[in-house]
Amino acid sequence: MQLSDNIKDSYSNQYDENSVKWRNTGARYKALNIVELSKSIRFKNVLEVGAGEGSILSWLSQWNFCDDLNCIEISESGIDLIKSKNIKNLKSVLLFDGYKIPYPDNHFDLVICSHVLEHVEHERILLREIKRVSKYQIFEVPIDFSFYVDRKLEHFLSYGHINIYTPALFRFLLKSENFEVVKDINYLYDDEVLQLMFKKKNSAYYITKIKFAILSMVPYLRGIKPSSYAVLTQKTDKKLSIF
Repeated sequence: MQLSDNIKDSYSNQYDENSVKWRNTGARYKALNIVELSKSIRFKNVLEVGAGEGSILSWLSQWNFCDDLNCIEISESGIDLIKSKNIKNLKSVLLFDGYKIPYPDNHFDLVICSHVLEHVEHERILLREIKRVSKYQIFEVPIDFSFYVDRKLEHFLSYGHINIYTPALFRFLLKSENFEVVKDINYLYDDEVLQLMFKKKNSAYYITKIKFAILSMVPYLRGIKPSSYAVLTQKTDKKLSIF
């Protein structure tokens, strides 16, 4: 299994200094979700799969989340930016093919895969590799779902989002691959992130703020349509089984 050539080309040069502020701000909240989900567990080593340009790892290192951080990434430009950050607790940075994780079984206490699976052509293949090399896993995905999401095809493809989830659909994917769901978070973007998304406080910004206020007051709705969904899972020895 390998990445399609056009997708590989799209990601190879995706990262540059122009997007650092936006990515670093969003990464802080992704890293906070990781810390919250795993605060009762200590990890001797951690791997991030699809580390982008390293912002999540940078935050985790600053907070001494783990002394042995590692990452793999498909983008050469991402790898270059990760190395340029000189992240204190980062022990290894490897370029990989998008599916085959170059480590032995059960090598890592934790694998982090944050805002990656929505980009992956064959997500179950990658999930099985993540499960193979780890004891615990933390995933986060954006919740792009709406009842008319197909009308926004070009919009989401422009971000590279080829998979659309709700929290329940993502849990279904994980459980069908026999990950045990331990703890999860339905996350609404912080105002700091919203202001970077909308550039200025226009009508779309205020509509989003009102929508978030409604979602916050109705937990059932928040469980369907948060901004993103983060989940801590644990490895089981079972494999996909149907019929």
